Amino acid sequence: MIELRRAAERGHAQHGWLDSWHSFSFADYHDPAHMGYSALRVINEDRIQPGTGFGTHGHRDMEIVSYVLEGALAHKDSMGTGSTIVPGDVQRMSAGRGVQHSEFNHSQDGVTHFLQIWIEPNVRGIPPGYEQKHFDAASKRSRLRLVASPDGAEGSVKIHQDTRLYVTLLDGAERASHALAPGRKAYVHVARGTLTVNGTPLGAGDALKASGVADVVLEKGEGAEALLFDLP
Repeated sequence: MIELRRAAERGHAQHGWLDSWHSFSFADYHDPAHMGYSALRVINEDRIQPGTGFGTHGHRDMEIVSYVLEGALAHKDSMGTGSTIVPGDVQRMSAGRGVQHSEFNHSQDGVTHFLQIWIEPNVRGIPPGYEQKHFDAASKRSRLRLVASPDGAEGSVKIHQDTRLYVTLLDGAERASHALAPGRKAYVHVARGTLTVNGTPLGAGDALKASGVADVVLEKGEGAEALLFDLP
């Protein structure tokens, strides 16, 4: 089964300093038909204005993945971590039994554009943890590069859930495919550009849910950058 989620159908919040599009119910946006997909709970496409950001706040029992598309995101947390996330980086923070953190755009003239992803963990009450790795463009070109997984395979960041996140860059005749095991689901989110997924045209911000199919095929990209989640 294939189900589309068009970019314009998402929830939208404009806070001045933050422009956010919600693929699933989040904060003041509530849609019973879009509460998540399998273990995937949140995909927020956020744009943070210069010199602003998320002040210190807390999370519990959630795997939070940040993927920067433009600009830079400065991270600080109660574990003592301080880092800057730039395009190509994948950050994973396991909130576990509780963590406080902040995320800021310290640039004075550039917007930070990033995806905030929440995945529900399969364990609760664990010590909080942090991991950040860089994946260059060449490693994602014309293939699905594994960037997050339950076992840290292929140098990916490790998440506490039976979920694998892949990223691809596609242009022209380039093509990438993913075999979906029986009973598994896939969720494809287009971060930018255009491409087709199993023959269905998608643009930036669009998403596709797939279940009961043997393969997920991404092709005919034009400046495309897409994320594919393999979910239980």
